[in-house]
Amino acid sequence: MTDDEVFEKVRTVLEDALGVDEDEVTQDATLVGDLGAESIDFLDIVFRLEKSFDIKIDQSELFPDNVLNDPAYVQDGKVTDEGLALLKERMPHANLDGFEGSRDVEEFPNVFTVNAVTKFVQLRI
Repeated sequence: MTDDEVFEKVRTVLEDALGVDEDEVTQDATLVGDLGAESIDFLDIVFRLEKSFDIKIDQSELFPDNVLNDPAYVQDGKVTDEGLALLKERMPHANLDGFEGSRDVEEFPNVFTVNAVTKFVQLRI
């Protein structure tokens, strides 16, 4: 599959799961901030991606938010050095550069972009 074909299938998954228009699903759009995804939507997105691409995805593999609930990796609302290293290891598909500056847990959902989902799928197929 070409990169464009993967993106188009991811776009369709996100349109269906989130009820958004095609023109809203750009590579840089964030799932939460721009497309309005909520935590329950992440389960639906994972399910739809599995079905569309015939792959198996552990939810924490694509969206490893469980790291943010571990006091070993988060202190005072900020991700520690160890937590950031773990996120980088577990999320090679996501650009963490913007998050790395603040490390604020509240800003973490912004790393989940359409591009990150597309790259994740490309790594899996």
